[in-house]
Order: sequence, then C-alpha cells, then structure tokens
Amino acid sequence: MTATTADTTLPESTDSEPIETPGPPPARRWERLALIVLLLGTAVAYLWNITVNRMGNSFYAAAAWSGSRSWKAVLFGSLDPSNFITVDKPPVSQWVMGISGQLFGFSSASMLVPEALMAVVAVALLYSSVTGVTGSRGAGLLAGLALAVTPVAALMFRFNNPDAAMVLAMTAAAWCTTKALPKASVRWLMWAGVALGFAFLAKMLEGLMVLPALALAYLLVAPTTLGKRVLHLLAAAAALIVSSGWYVLLTILWPSSSRPYLAGSTNDTFMDLVLGYNGFARYLGHNHHGRNLFQAPPGYEFPRFGGGGGGFGGNGTGPTRMFAGEIGFEISWLLPAAVVAFLVVLVLRWRTPRTDLVRGAAVLFGLWLLIDAVAFSAMQGGMHAYYTLAIAPAVAGSVALGAFEAWRRRGDALGRGAGALLVAAAGGWAFVLLHRNADWQPWLRWTILAVTAVAVVVLLATTVPPVGRRVPVRATAVLLALGLVGGLAGSTAYAAATLPESHTGGGPSVGPARPDAQSGVFAMFRKQLMVMMGGSDYDPQLVSQLQATRTRWAAAIDRSGPAAGLELAGHIPVMAIGGFTSEDPTPTLARFQDLVHTHQISYYLAAEVKLPDAWRTDKSAAAKSDAAPYSPAAGWWHPVGDTEIYDWVSAHYPARHLDGLVVYDLTADPH
Repeated sequence: MTATTADTTLPESTDSEPIETPGPPPARRWERLALIVLLLGTAVAYLWNITVNRMGNSFYAAAAWSGSRSWKAVLFGSLDPSNFITVDKPPVSQWVMGISGQLFGFSSASMLVPEALMAVVAVALLYSSVTGVTGSRGAGLLAGLALAVTPVAALMFRFNNPDAAMVLAMTAAAWCTTKALPKASVRWLMWAGVALGFAFLAKMLEGLMVLPALALAYLLVAPTTLGKRVLHLLAAAAALIVSSGWYVLLTILWPSSSRPYLAGSTNDTFMDLVLGYNGFARYLGHNHHGRNLFQAPPGYEFPRFGGGGGGFGGNGTGPTRMFAGEIGFEISWLLPAAVVAFLVVLVLRWRTPRTDLVRGAAVLFGLWLLIDAVAFSAMQGGMHAYYTLAIAPAVAGSVALGAFEAWRRRGDALGRGAGALLVAAAGGWAFVLLHRNADWQPWLRWTILAVTAVAVVVLLATTVPPVGRRVPVRATAVLLALGLVGGLAGSTAYAAATLPESHTGGGPSVGPARPDAQSGVFAMFRKQLMVMMGGSDYDPQLVSQLQATRTRWAAAIDRSGPAAGLELAGHIPVMAIGGFTSEDPTPTLARFQDLVHTHQISYYLAAEVKLPDAWRTDKSAAAKSDAAPYSPAAGWWHPVGDTEIYDWVSAHYPARHLDGLVVYDLTADPH
C-alpha cells in the first residue's frame, strides 16, 4: 500500500468553502497490472463454468424466461409470459436477465452471465471508493480482493436471485458518496440517491438499509456548512424518490386489469408488498409460508421435518447469528476483523479534522456493516444465509481501511498494535470456521494459525520500545502483509470451493459439497415435494401434453414454485394460483371459472401424496376397503392452498393421476 497522501491530514475546513484534497498519485506499473489482474481474475473465476448452476432458483429463472418472451413481463417481472402474476420482488434483476434473454435467447448462460459481470463492476467500484479516500491503490486493491473472495459473493454473483443487483446498486451508492465527500458535491450525492432508488427496486427496504450510513458520513464529513449539508441530503432524498417512485407510480396508473397481479401483496399494490409481505411482516416473523404446504391433513401427524444447510431462518436470533452455521460460512470470515478495523480507524484518526476522508469512509462502511448486521441478527422472520451478501462490500471496505491505517502507522507502536489486532481477528476466526469443517483441507487451518501466530507475536513484540527500535519498518510491513494474506486464505479457499459446485433451489450454500442432510417428510416424499416447491422433474408425457395446448395458459397450479418448474420444463405459460405462498388473493373462484369457460386455461394440476398409515393419529380411522382409491380415507393428501378452486375443479372435470399429480382436463365437458 502507498501512503503518499495518508501521511498528511486534511486541513481544517472553514465550513464555507470546499477544501482541495489530493487524489491518489499516478498509478505505478505494478498497481495498474494488479488492478487488471484483480478485475480479470474476478471475471474469469465468476464466469468459469457458470452454467453448472443450471437454472439456479427456478422461481426467478421462470421470470427470466418469461421476460425473454414478453416485454410486459420484463417491465413488471412477471412469472409467466401471459402476465398473470409477478415474482414477489421488484423487477430490477428481472430487467437485466429478461433483456439479456431478449438479446441472446433464454439460456442458463444468458441469465447468469450478467450476474457475474455485476461482481466485476462491484469490485471495481469498491476499489475506486477506497482508493479515492485513502490515496492508496494498495488499499483499494485489498478492498476489491476481499470482496471477490467472500464466499457469499462467489455464490450469489453466479446466481439469479435479486441480491446481486441490489448489492451492486448499494455499492454504487457508496462510491458516489465517497466521490461527493471531498468537495461536498451535491451532484454526486444525488447520483447516490439514484443508485439507492435502484437498490430499492431490486429488493425493497433491504436495499435502503445502507442509507443511514451514507447520510451520516456526508453529514459529518462534507466540507461545507451544516445547512448546505442538510439541503444536499434533501436533494439526494428527492433523487431517490424519483428514481424509485416512477415505478411505484406506474403500477398505480397502469390499469390492474391489463397488468400482472403484484405477488406478495394483499391488495395488488406495490407499497403493500414493500411494507407488508417483504417488509415489516417478514422482519417481525408475521409472514406465513403457505396454506397447507407442510400442514398435516386431519387425522395425520408428520414426523419432524429436516432442513438443509442454506435454508430459511436457521441459527436463531441474537448477536451470534452472524457467526453461526451457514451464515458464518457465507459472510463472517472477515467480520471480526472488519469491526476491529472500524475501531482502529476511529481511534488512530480521532484527532484529525472533521473533514477527514478516511474516517468518513470508515463511518460509511462501518455503520453500513453494523446497521445491517444488527438488523439481520434481530430478524424474526425466515432469513436465508445469502441475505448477508448485503454487507459483503462493507466488510471488505472496512478491513481495507483498517489495514491502510495500520500500514500508514507501521513505524510506531500504535500502528503495529493495530496491525496485530487485525491479523489476529482475521486469522483466528478463519481457523475457527475451518475447524467447524475439520475434515476438509485440515492442513489449511493449521497453516493459517501458524502464520497468524507468528505475525501477531512479532508485531506485538515490536510495540515494546527496545524491540521496536531493533526491528526495521520494512520487516514490520512484511509481517503485516503476511498476516493479512493468512487472514484472507480461509475465505479465499472457501470461495474457491464454492465456485465449481452446482447451486440450485431456494437455499444454496457455500463451500465444498456436503452430504444431503434432508430427513423426515422431505426424504420420504422428496420427488413430490420438490415438484411442489419448484423442481422440474415432471413426467415427459405431461410436458408434451401441455406443450400441445394453444390456450393463454397451458395449465394452472397452486403456488409459483410448481408453476415455475412447469414453465422451465416445457417452456409453456402456467398460471400460479395464489402466488409464492398460495396466499395471494388471485384468482378468485369467479375469475378462475370465467377463464375456464372462455377457454383460456387447458389443465388444472394438483399435487397428491400417499401418506403411510403409521402417521395416522387415529388408528381406528384406517382406510376402509370400500374407500375411493385416491380419497383422504385411503391416505391421499392433496396439499393445495386454494381449496375453493380445487373443490370446484375436482367436482366438475375428469381427472387423471400421473406421478404425484392429479391432472384435470378443463377443455372437457364438465360433469
């Protein structure tokens, strides 16, 4: 790391005129080459064999396919090209994947390659942010590298969930803010507001969680009067409202009869989705996960349901959540070091002027990290581990700023002590995490521990004046660099192990392949339940039958997951009754009947599962010999959410039982 501008603090601002701050010195050859290697390396690593993830999350993949077929589906993020219902998120991510599908045709590559390219841009923006405030290209390179080798980044920037687009927009907002700080630029601050608007349109309130950190950093640091700082923030807020509000306004003004239903809302409005299903209801744990999906039918009790590593709502709540289980493997590698780095910068630069850029950036990244981490730790609703991608840039930026400050002060005891704390936090926690998966590369954790111990002991020893005077500054620099490399080794190894694995479904996990831990209901009825949740393992005969239809929707089925699986299996439009959880109030029975009578739906599909008699709670109610073959009395369970539609269809149309599904022909004469 260079320290050209860091060894001089900024002059005290008059609070009336912007101060001139030196930018980073001209890049040296090795720095230019290092940046090229970092960006190309990120691109190659993230793009290499990206189609191993196939359709990723089929829920969003179906929307990407729909977008490749319909511009209205692109605009609204529709699950199907006939535009019955959207996915339960805003459409920014679907814009990217849908337009890519329009240009290059729908495929795994056209859907996932843009996600990987977002990682390259995010790394470049973080590099520029840290370089700009420190004047050190070495610090910027460390920040970009730390982000690129974070396991959750290696996972989610090769996946098709909205998180990659959201985090890119959040990182862009942070970059714009660091550009605004040196001269109190309202123009750059408004661009930060625009970027946050798109983060909101990617994943709603989660995209705005960085906003307090950006605002406070500007309010504390910008070299102009307090009144102007407040006015600039109000202008940025207006830019945010405009850049996100136009879409909200569009959903209000566009007639609901000619656009898809906004999934997740109770009244077909965008703000109900934002504040309810994907907002406070999710955060407070008031959301439901679907009517009748894993609720035993009357007279039965399910055994304990087993879950996977990357699943929903694991590791409880509280301060340990960010370090435990799958969440720990995905994001926590450098989390202790990031907290230490935040404190290091605040302590070592506490005498600098208010307008100090490094301290301002530390406030930006540090508060971003703390606000999001506290929110995730307290979240009561279901939480996927991959949500923590939202703090990956903050962790990387904080670590880089702390390392820069320790490097700048490497010639004195405080700087060496700070470096020792950083190295201990990074390397020590990497050892703990790797020890949790002790059978995988056991040599690595012991190597990291040895390197960390040597670096920490010697750095601490040099803080004692007699020893410190005998140890040259160059040796201290080498020890600090070696310790940082050791601290990054665990994260890098786990990210590298993540890349070649195939990740699909709603809860992907990082690291090397692990045994399937599913048990209970899931293990016994894996195929049927995978179909119910979005798998594509449908009977070829059924797929061919649906592909031969010419109606607006080839079929209707409960929930978006199964509808998405059917769409991907046959590239056919499928109506998702009730949306993702089956609780969206669409379509009504009257509306569904009208669509059937006007020949807009060919088939209705309902899942069915044969339950064993051992699960009956009332053994006297065992199946009788005269029970209908597929009746509840015979142990058949039909887990449909909208029972009104199911009861009407099953009472009036002929059925065929096919591999875990009941297929009702809605084109036949009703009986």
